[in-house]
Amino acid sequence: MRRARAERRSPQALLGGMLLGVLCATLGLPTPACADDLPLHAASFTHPGWAATRGGAGGRIERVTTLAADGPGSLRAALQARGPRTVVFEVGGVIDLAGGQLRINEPQVTVAGQTAPEPGITLIRGELLVATHDVIVQHLRIRPGAYGRAKRSGQDHDGLSTADGAQRLIVDHCSFSWATDENLSVGGSRFKGATPDAWRAATSHAITYSHNLIVEGLADSVHAKGEHSKGTLVHDNATRILLLGNVYASNRERNALFKGGARGAMVNNLIVNPGQRAVHYNLVAHEWDGQPWQVGRLTLVGNAYRAGPDTAENLPLFTLGGAGDVELYEADNIAQDRQGRPLPISGRYTSGPAQIVALREPDLPEGLRWLAPQRLEARLPLLVGARPWARDAIDFKQLSDIAEDRGRIVDDETQSSGLPRVAAPTRRAFVESEWHLADMSPRAGWASLFPGGKLP
Repeated sequence: MRRARAERRSPQALLGGMLLGVLCATLGLPTPACADDLPLHAASFTHPGWAATRGGAGGRIERVTTLAADGPGSLRAALQARGPRTVVFEVGGVIDLAGGQLRINEPQVTVAGQTAPEPGITLIRGELLVATHDVIVQHLRIRPGAYGRAKRSGQDHDGLSTADGAQRLIVDHCSFSWATDENLSVGGSRFKGATPDAWRAATSHAITYSHNLIVEGLADSVHAKGEHSKGTLVHDNATRILLLGNVYASNRERNALFKGGARGAMVNNLIVNPGQRAVHYNLVAHEWDGQPWQVGRLTLVGNAYRAGPDTAENLPLFTLGGAGDVELYEADNIAQDRQGRPLPISGRYTSGPAQIVALREPDLPEGLRWLAPQRLEARLPLLVGARPWARDAIDFKQLSDIAEDRGRIVDDETQSSGLPRVAAPTRRAFVESEWHLADMSPRAGWASLFPGGKLP
Protein backbone atom coordinates (compact mmCIF):
# COMPACT_ATOMS: atom_id res chain seq x y z
CA MET A 1 0.00 0.00 0.00
CA ARG A 2 1.35 3.40 -0.94
CA ARG A 3 1.26 5.93 1.87
CA ALA A 4 1.29 9.71 1.81
CA ARG A 5 4.88 10.90 2.25
CA ALA A 6 6.61 14.22 2.72
CA GLU A 7 7.56 16.07 -0.46
CA ARG A 8 11.17 16.66 -1.40
CA ARG A 9 11.65 20.31 -0.55
CA SER A 10 14.41 22.85 -0.17
CA PRO A 11 16.04 23.39 3.28
CA GLN A 12 14.19 26.70 3.53
CA ALA A 13 10.88 25.04 2.74
CA LEU A 14 11.60 22.26 5.21
CA LEU A 15 12.36 24.81 7.93
CA GLY A 16 9.14 26.63 7.09
CA GLY A 17 7.26 23.35 7.29
CA MET A 18 8.76 22.63 10.71
CA LEU A 19 7.69 26.05 11.98
CA LEU A 20 4.24 25.49 10.52
CA GLY A 21 4.08 22.15 12.29
CA VAL A 22 4.90 23.83 15.59
CA LEU A 23 2.12 26.36 14.95
CA CYS A 24 -0.32 23.56 14.15
CA ALA A 25 0.59 21.73 17.30
CA THR A 26 0.11 24.94 19.27
CA LEU A 27 -3.35 25.37 17.77
CA GLY A 28 -4.18 21.73 18.32
CA LEU A 29 -4.72 21.06 14.59
CA PRO A 30 -3.42 18.12 12.53
CA THR A 31 -0.35 19.14 10.56
CA PRO A 32 -1.90 18.46 7.12
CA ALA A 33 -4.72 20.88 7.98
CA CYS A 34 -2.17 23.66 8.32
CA ALA A 35 -0.65 23.00 4.91
CA ASP A 36 -0.72 25.79 2.35
CA ASP A 37 -3.02 25.75 -0.67
CA LEU A 38 -0.97 23.12 -2.48
CA PRO A 39 -3.94 20.78 -3.15
CA LEU A 40 -6.06 23.56 -4.68
CA HIS A 41 -5.59 25.81 -7.70
CA ALA A 42 -7.80 28.23 -9.58
CA ALA A 43 -7.15 26.85 -13.05
CA SER A 44 -4.89 23.77 -13.16
CA PHE A 45 -4.66 20.41 -11.45
CA THR A 46 -2.25 20.38 -8.55
CA HIS A 47 -1.71 16.66 -8.04
CA PRO A 48 -2.17 13.87 -10.60
CA GLY A 49 -3.14 11.43 -7.89
CA TRP A 50 -2.51 7.85 -8.90
CA ALA A 51 -3.17 8.78 -12.55
CA ALA A 52 0.32 10.22 -13.19
CA THR A 53 -0.26 10.94 -16.86
CA ARG A 54 0.96 13.56 -19.35
CA GLY A 55 -2.06 13.02 -21.59
CA GLY A 56 -1.19 14.05 -25.13
CA ALA A 57 1.85 16.16 -24.24
CA GLY A 58 4.58 15.95 -26.86
CA GLY A 59 2.14 15.08 -29.63
CA ARG A 60 0.61 17.15 -32.40
CA ILE A 61 -1.98 19.91 -32.09
CA GLU A 62 -5.56 19.05 -33.15
CA ARG A 63 -7.64 22.18 -33.73
CA VAL A 64 -11.42 22.22 -33.20
CA THR A 65 -12.85 24.77 -35.62
CA THR A 66 -16.58 23.99 -35.61
CA LEU A 67 -19.36 23.50 -33.06
CA ALA A 68 -20.89 20.75 -35.20
CA ALA A 69 -21.27 17.45 -33.34
CA ASP A 70 -19.19 15.62 -35.95
CA GLY A 71 -17.39 16.06 -39.24
CA PRO A 72 -14.10 17.79 -40.17
CA GLY A 73 -12.83 20.19 -37.51
CA SER A 74 -15.23 18.86 -34.85
CA LEU A 75 -14.40 17.77 -31.32
CA ARG A 76 -15.47 14.24 -32.25
CA ALA A 77 -12.97 14.15 -35.11
CA ALA A 78 -10.18 15.36 -32.80
CA LEU A 79 -11.02 12.70 -30.21
CA GLN A 80 -11.11 9.95 -32.84
CA ALA A 81 -7.71 10.92 -34.28
CA ARG A 82 -4.86 8.54 -33.47
CA GLY A 83 -1.57 9.17 -31.75
CA PRO A 84 -0.50 11.60 -29.01
CA ARG A 85 -2.31 14.91 -29.45
CA THR A 86 -3.53 18.03 -27.69
CA VAL A 87 -7.01 19.22 -28.62
CA VAL A 88 -7.30 23.01 -28.72
CA PHE A 89 -10.26 25.16 -29.66
CA GLU A 90 -10.45 27.96 -32.19
CA VAL A 91 -14.20 28.20 -31.64
CA GLY A 92 -16.34 28.85 -28.57
CA GLY A 93 -19.98 28.06 -27.81
CA VAL A 94 -22.36 25.11 -27.40
CA ILE A 95 -21.88 21.68 -28.96
CA ASP A 96 -25.29 19.98 -29.19
CA LEU A 97 -24.83 16.21 -29.12
CA ALA A 98 -28.54 15.68 -29.95
CA GLY A 99 -28.87 12.70 -27.60
CA GLY A 100 -25.58 11.11 -28.65
CA GLN A 101 -22.30 10.17 -27.03
CA LEU A 102 -18.75 11.40 -27.52
CA ARG A 103 -16.37 8.51 -26.92
CA ILE A 104 -12.63 8.69 -26.39
CA ASN A 105 -11.16 5.40 -27.60
CA GLU A 106 -7.76 6.63 -28.76
CA PRO A 107 -5.19 7.16 -25.97
CA GLN A 108 -2.72 9.93 -25.17
CA VAL A 109 -4.92 12.98 -25.55
CA THR A 110 -5.27 16.29 -23.70
CA VAL A 111 -8.51 18.22 -24.19
CA ALA A 112 -7.65 21.83 -23.33
CA GLY A 113 -10.93 23.70 -22.94
CA GLN A 114 -8.96 26.63 -21.51
CA THR A 115 -7.82 27.49 -25.05
CA ALA A 116 -11.33 28.24 -26.38
CA PRO A 117 -12.46 31.83 -26.94
CA GLU A 118 -15.26 33.06 -24.70
CA PRO A 119 -17.67 31.66 -23.67
CA GLY A 120 -15.69 28.40 -23.74
CA ILE A 121 -17.09 24.99 -24.69
CA THR A 122 -20.33 23.51 -23.37
CA LEU A 123 -21.66 20.07 -24.34
CA ILE A 124 -25.43 19.60 -24.08
CA ARG A 125 -27.95 16.79 -24.71
CA GLY A 126 -25.41 13.98 -24.51
CA GLU A 127 -22.44 12.53 -22.66
CA LEU A 128 -18.69 11.95 -22.79
CA LEU A 129 -17.27 8.44 -22.27
CA VAL A 130 -13.58 7.59 -21.78
CA ALA A 131 -12.56 4.05 -22.74
CA THR A 132 -8.78 4.30 -23.04
CA HIS A 133 -5.64 5.41 -21.19
CA ASP A 134 -3.64 8.58 -20.65
CA VAL A 135 -6.30 11.25 -21.00
CA ILE A 136 -6.55 14.76 -19.53
CA VAL A 137 -9.79 16.76 -19.85
CA GLN A 138 -9.91 20.36 -18.59
CA HIS A 139 -12.29 23.33 -18.62
CA LEU A 140 -15.35 21.86 -20.32
CA ARG A 141 -18.98 22.26 -19.25
CA ILE A 142 -21.14 19.15 -19.70
CA ARG A 143 -24.91 19.51 -19.19
CA PRO A 144 -26.91 16.59 -20.57
CA GLY A 145 -30.41 17.67 -19.46
CA ALA A 146 -33.79 16.04 -19.94
CA TYR A 147 -34.50 18.34 -22.91
CA GLY A 148 -38.24 17.72 -22.97
CA ARG A 149 -38.24 13.92 -22.90
CA ALA A 150 -40.92 12.01 -21.00
CA LYS A 151 -40.22 10.91 -17.44
CA ARG A 152 -38.85 7.35 -17.13
CA SER A 153 -38.47 7.12 -20.91
CA GLY A 154 -34.88 5.84 -20.69
CA GLN A 155 -31.88 6.89 -22.78
CA ASP A 156 -30.32 8.49 -19.74
CA HIS A 157 -26.93 10.21 -19.90
CA ASP A 158 -24.01 10.52 -17.54
CA GLY A 159 -22.08 13.77 -17.81
CA LEU A 160 -18.74 11.96 -18.07
CA SER A 161 -18.03 8.34 -17.27
CA THR A 162 -15.48 5.64 -17.99
CA ALA A 163 -15.54 2.13 -19.44
CA ASP A 164 -13.29 -0.93 -19.38
CA GLY A 165 -9.70 0.02 -20.11
CA ALA A 166 -9.96 3.55 -18.73
CA GLN A 167 -6.86 4.34 -16.71
CA ARG A 168 -4.50 7.23 -16.07
CA LEU A 169 -7.30 9.76 -16.55
CA ILE A 170 -7.48 13.29 -15.09
CA VAL A 171 -10.69 15.33 -15.32
CA ASP A 172 -9.98 18.75 -13.88
CA HIS A 173 -11.80 22.09 -13.62
CA CYS A 174 -14.92 20.97 -15.46
CA SER A 175 -18.59 21.73 -14.71
CA PHE A 176 -21.22 18.99 -14.62
CA SER A 177 -24.93 19.41 -14.08
CA TRP A 178 -28.33 17.98 -15.07
CA ALA A 179 -27.16 14.46 -15.87
CA THR A 180 -29.97 11.90 -15.90
CA ASP A 181 -27.66 9.18 -14.59
CA GLU A 182 -24.50 10.26 -12.70
CA ASN A 183 -22.97 13.68 -13.27
CA LEU A 184 -19.39 12.33 -13.13
CA SER A 185 -18.62 8.65 -12.71
CA VAL A 186 -16.08 5.85 -12.76
CA GLY A 187 -17.55 2.83 -14.58
CA GLY A 188 -16.52 -0.47 -16.11
CA SER A 189 -17.19 -4.19 -15.68
CA ARG A 190 -17.27 -5.65 -12.19
CA PHE A 191 -15.88 -9.12 -12.79
CA LYS A 192 -13.85 -9.22 -16.01
CA GLY A 193 -11.21 -11.89 -15.38
CA ALA A 194 -10.72 -14.90 -13.17
CA THR A 195 -9.39 -13.26 -9.99
CA PRO A 196 -9.98 -10.08 -7.98
CA ASP A 197 -6.63 -8.71 -9.17
CA ALA A 198 -7.74 -9.30 -12.75
CA TRP A 199 -11.05 -7.53 -12.04
CA ARG A 200 -9.19 -4.47 -10.77
CA ALA A 201 -6.85 -4.43 -13.75
CA ALA A 202 -9.67 -4.75 -16.29
CA THR A 203 -12.05 -2.14 -14.95
CA SER A 204 -11.37 1.60 -14.59
CA HIS A 205 -8.44 2.50 -12.36
CA ALA A 206 -5.86 5.23 -11.64
CA ILE A 207 -8.28 8.15 -12.10
CA THR A 208 -8.27 11.67 -10.66
CA TYR A 209 -11.30 13.97 -10.64
CA SER A 210 -10.21 17.35 -9.30
CA HIS A 211 -11.61 20.88 -8.94
CA ASN A 212 -14.91 20.02 -10.62
CA LEU A 213 -18.37 21.51 -10.00
CA ILE A 214 -20.82 18.59 -9.73
CA VAL A 215 -24.37 19.83 -9.16
CA GLU A 216 -28.08 19.26 -9.65
CA GLY A 217 -28.27 15.71 -10.96
CA LEU A 218 -31.85 15.40 -12.21
CA ALA A 219 -34.17 13.51 -9.84
CA ASP A 220 -37.57 12.47 -11.22
CA SER A 221 -36.52 12.60 -14.85
CA VAL A 222 -35.96 10.21 -17.76
CA HIS A 223 -34.15 7.41 -15.91
CA ALA A 224 -36.17 4.19 -16.13
CA LYS A 225 -35.70 3.54 -12.41
CA GLY A 226 -37.31 6.84 -11.49
CA GLU A 227 -35.54 9.11 -9.02
CA HIS A 228 -31.89 9.36 -10.07
CA SER A 229 -30.22 12.53 -8.87
CA LYS A 230 -26.64 11.26 -8.49
CA GLY A 231 -23.24 12.91 -8.14
CA THR A 232 -20.41 10.38 -8.58
CA LEU A 233 -20.48 6.58 -8.67
CA VAL A 234 -17.19 4.71 -8.26
CA HIS A 235 -18.08 1.27 -9.57
CA ASP A 236 -17.27 -2.10 -8.02
CA ASN A 237 -13.55 -2.95 -7.91
CA ALA A 238 -12.39 0.38 -9.36
CA THR A 239 -9.12 1.26 -7.64
CA ARG A 240 -6.76 4.21 -7.08
CA ILE A 241 -9.56 6.73 -7.52
CA LEU A 242 -8.89 10.25 -6.19
CA LEU A 243 -11.64 12.85 -5.75
CA LEU A 244 -9.79 16.06 -4.92
CA GLY A 245 -11.13 19.55 -4.29
CA ASN A 246 -14.55 19.10 -5.94
CA VAL A 247 -17.83 20.78 -5.00
CA TYR A 248 -20.89 18.50 -4.84
CA ALA A 249 -24.24 20.28 -4.46
CA SER A 250 -27.90 19.28 -4.64
CA ASN A 251 -27.38 15.69 -5.75
CA ARG A 252 -29.72 13.37 -3.82
CA GLU A 253 -27.14 10.59 -3.46
CA ARG A 254 -23.63 9.50 -4.48
CA ASN A 255 -21.60 12.44 -3.25
CA ALA A 256 -19.74 10.06 -3.84
CA LEU A 257 -20.76 6.34 -3.71
CA PHE A 258 -17.97 3.76 -3.64
CA LYS A 259 -19.34 0.32 -4.48
CA GLY A 260 -18.10 -3.14 -3.53
CA GLY A 261 -14.34 -3.59 -3.43
CA ALA A 262 -13.67 -0.04 -4.67
CA ARG A 263 -10.56 1.70 -3.35
CA GLY A 264 -9.94 5.41 -3.35
CA ALA A 265 -9.75 8.70 -1.49
CA MET A 266 -11.78 11.87 -1.08
CA VAL A 267 -9.66 14.88 -0.15
CA ASN A 268 -10.83 18.49 0.35
CA ASN A 269 -14.26 18.12 -1.23
CA LEU A 270 -17.19 20.38 -0.28
CA ILE A 271 -20.59 18.65 -0.15
CA VAL A 272 -23.69 20.85 0.13
CA ASN A 273 -27.38 19.92 0.28
CA PRO A 274 -27.20 16.19 -0.38
CA GLY A 275 -30.56 14.44 -0.12
CA GLN A 276 -30.54 10.89 1.30
CA ARG A 277 -26.77 10.28 1.21
CA ALA A 278 -23.57 12.28 1.25
CA VAL A 279 -20.57 9.90 0.94
CA HIS A 280 -21.44 6.20 1.09
CA TYR A 281 -20.09 2.71 0.51
CA ASN A 282 -22.16 -0.33 -0.46
CA LEU A 283 -21.38 -3.82 -1.68
CA VAL A 284 -24.76 -5.05 -2.96
CA ALA A 285 -24.93 -8.77 -2.22
CA HIS A 286 -27.15 -9.86 -5.13
CA GLU A 287 -24.83 -8.08 -7.59
CA TRP A 288 -21.97 -10.22 -6.24
CA ASP A 289 -23.81 -13.55 -6.35
CA GLY A 290 -21.24 -16.34 -6.75
CA GLN A 291 -18.22 -14.04 -6.41
CA PRO A 292 -16.04 -13.65 -3.30
CA TRP A 293 -16.77 -10.35 -1.58
CA GLN A 294 -13.89 -7.89 -1.59
CA VAL A 295 -13.15 -5.40 1.17
CA GLY A 296 -13.29 -1.80 0.01
CA ARG A 297 -10.79 0.84 1.11
CA LEU A 298 -11.57 4.53 1.51
CA THR A 299 -9.62 7.50 2.86
CA LEU A 300 -11.67 10.58 3.81
CA VAL A 301 -9.59 13.59 4.86
CA GLY A 302 -10.13 17.34 4.89
CA ASN A 303 -13.71 17.27 3.54
CA ALA A 304 -16.54 19.62 4.55
CA TYR A 305 -20.25 18.81 4.43
CA ARG A 306 -23.15 21.20 5.02
CA ALA A 307 -26.75 20.06 5.05
CA GLY A 308 -29.31 21.98 3.01
CA PRO A 309 -33.06 22.28 2.50
CA ASP A 310 -33.30 18.82 0.87
CA THR A 311 -31.03 16.94 3.28
CA ALA A 312 -32.40 14.08 5.39
CA GLU A 313 -32.46 14.85 9.11
CA ASN A 314 -29.25 14.12 10.99
CA LEU A 315 -27.53 12.72 7.87
CA PRO A 316 -23.85 11.78 8.53
CA LEU A 317 -20.98 12.66 6.22
CA PHE A 318 -20.27 8.95 5.61
CA THR A 319 -22.73 6.09 5.72
CA LEU A 320 -22.21 2.36 5.24
CA GLY A 321 -24.81 0.12 3.67
CA GLY A 322 -25.01 -3.34 2.15
CA ALA A 323 -23.11 -6.51 2.82
CA GLY A 324 -19.35 -5.98 2.42
CA ASP A 325 -16.86 -4.45 4.83
CA VAL A 326 -14.88 -1.30 4.11
CA GLU A 327 -11.52 -0.22 5.48
CA LEU A 328 -11.87 3.46 6.37
CA TYR A 329 -9.40 6.16 7.36
CA GLU A 330 -11.27 9.26 8.45
CA ALA A 331 -9.63 12.41 9.82
CA ASP A 332 -10.02 16.18 9.81
CA ASN A 333 -13.50 16.27 8.25
CA ILE A 334 -16.39 18.49 9.32
CA ALA A 335 -20.16 17.90 9.06
CA GLN A 336 -22.67 20.63 9.89
CA ASP A 337 -26.35 21.40 9.62
CA ARG A 338 -27.69 24.59 8.02
CA GLN A 339 -26.97 26.60 11.18
CA GLY A 340 -23.42 25.29 11.60
CA ARG A 341 -24.22 22.78 14.34
CA PRO A 342 -22.31 19.49 14.19
CA LEU A 343 -23.72 16.43 12.45
CA PRO A 344 -22.43 12.85 12.73
CA ILE A 345 -19.35 11.92 10.77
CA SER A 346 -20.35 8.30 10.16
CA GLY A 347 -23.38 6.03 10.36
CA ARG A 348 -25.34 3.27 8.64
CA TYR A 349 -28.31 3.08 6.31
CA THR A 350 -29.13 -0.63 6.17
CA SER A 351 -29.15 -3.50 8.65
CA GLY A 352 -26.76 -5.65 6.61
CA PRO A 353 -23.63 -7.33 8.00
CA ALA A 354 -21.13 -4.78 6.66
CA GLN A 355 -18.63 -3.34 9.12
CA ILE A 356 -16.24 -0.40 9.12
CA VAL A 357 -12.65 -1.56 9.67
CA ALA A 358 -10.48 1.31 10.86
CA LEU A 359 -7.34 2.00 8.81
CA ARG A 360 -4.42 3.17 10.91
CA GLU A 361 -2.90 5.35 8.18
CA PRO A 362 -4.36 7.21 5.19
CA ASP A 363 -3.94 5.50 1.83
CA LEU A 364 -3.15 8.48 -0.42
CA PRO A 365 -1.09 9.23 -3.51
CA GLU A 366 2.45 10.09 -2.56
CA GLY A 367 3.02 13.69 -1.48
CA LEU A 368 -0.65 14.67 -1.29
CA ARG A 369 -1.60 16.96 1.58
CA TRP A 370 -4.88 18.65 2.40
CA LEU A 371 -6.19 22.04 3.39
CA ALA A 372 -8.07 22.62 6.65
CA PRO A 373 -11.75 21.80 5.92
CA GLN A 374 -12.88 24.96 7.73
CA ARG A 375 -11.44 26.92 4.79
CA LEU A 376 -13.27 25.10 2.02
CA GLU A 377 -16.57 27.01 1.96
CA ALA A 378 -14.73 30.27 1.42
CA ARG A 379 -12.03 28.86 -0.86
CA LEU A 380 -13.43 26.18 -3.15
CA PRO A 381 -16.25 28.16 -4.84
CA LEU A 382 -13.57 30.55 -6.15
CA LEU A 383 -11.63 27.70 -7.72
CA VAL A 384 -13.86 24.93 -9.03
CA GLY A 385 -15.55 24.42 -12.36
CA ALA A 386 -14.76 25.39 -15.93
CA ARG A 387 -12.97 28.64 -16.66
CA PRO A 388 -13.38 30.34 -13.27
CA TRP A 389 -11.80 33.49 -14.72
CA ALA A 390 -14.98 33.96 -16.82
CA ARG A 391 -17.81 31.85 -15.45
CA ASP A 392 -20.96 31.47 -17.48
CA ALA A 393 -24.30 32.51 -15.96
CA ILE A 394 -25.29 28.93 -15.06
CA ASP A 395 -22.18 28.18 -13.00
CA PHE A 396 -22.44 31.61 -11.39
CA LYS A 397 -26.04 30.97 -10.32
CA GLN A 398 -25.29 27.51 -8.97
CA LEU A 399 -22.36 28.77 -6.92
CA SER A 400 -24.49 31.66 -5.66
CA ASP A 401 -27.19 29.20 -4.59
CA ILE A 402 -24.57 27.24 -2.65
CA ALA A 403 -23.37 30.38 -0.88
CA GLU A 404 -26.91 31.52 -0.03
CA ASP A 405 -28.21 28.09 1.10
CA ARG A 406 -30.96 28.17 -1.52
CA GLY A 407 -29.90 25.40 -3.91
CA ARG A 408 -32.46 22.63 -4.41
CA ILE A 409 -32.60 19.18 -5.97
CA VAL A 410 -34.43 19.54 -9.30
CA ASP A 411 -36.27 17.18 -11.66
CA ASP A 412 -35.63 19.15 -14.82
CA GLU A 413 -33.10 21.75 -15.94
CA THR A 414 -35.95 24.19 -16.57
CA GLN A 415 -36.44 24.34 -12.78
CA SER A 416 -32.95 25.83 -12.61
CA SER A 417 -31.27 27.86 -15.36
CA GLY A 418 -32.16 25.72 -18.36
CA LEU A 419 -29.82 24.45 -21.05
CA PRO A 420 -27.73 27.21 -22.64
CA ARG A 421 -28.97 28.63 -25.90
CA VAL A 422 -27.18 27.48 -29.03
CA ALA A 423 -25.80 30.75 -30.40
CA ALA A 424 -23.44 31.76 -33.16
CA PRO A 425 -19.89 30.55 -32.53
CA THR A 426 -17.11 32.84 -31.42
CA ARG A 427 -13.71 32.47 -33.02
CA ARG A 428 -10.07 33.10 -32.15
CA ALA A 429 -6.99 31.49 -33.62
CA PHE A 430 -4.89 29.30 -31.33
CA VAL A 431 -1.36 30.67 -31.08
CA GLU A 432 1.11 28.01 -29.94
CA SER A 433 3.66 30.53 -28.67
CA GLU A 434 1.16 31.75 -26.05
CA TRP A 435 0.98 28.36 -24.30
CA HIS A 436 3.28 25.92 -22.55
CA LEU A 437 2.46 22.87 -24.64
CA ALA A 438 3.78 20.45 -22.00
CA ASP A 439 0.94 21.26 -19.59
CA MET A 440 -1.28 23.68 -21.54
CA SER A 441 -0.79 26.55 -19.14
CA PRO A 442 -0.59 30.10 -20.54
CA ARG A 443 2.95 31.44 -20.88
CA ALA A 444 1.79 34.67 -19.24
CA GLY A 445 0.67 32.64 -16.20
CA TRP A 446 -2.78 31.53 -15.10
CA ALA A 447 -3.26 34.84 -13.28
CA SER A 448 -3.22 36.60 -16.67
CA LEU A 449 -6.62 35.05 -17.47
CA PHE A 450 -8.31 36.46 -14.37
CA PRO A 451 -9.70 40.00 -13.94
CA GLY A 452 -6.99 42.26 -12.57
CA GLY A 453 -4.33 39.65 -13.33
CA LYS A 454 -4.69 38.01 -9.91
CA LEU A 455 -5.55 34.47 -8.93
CA PRO A 456 -8.48 34.24 -6.47
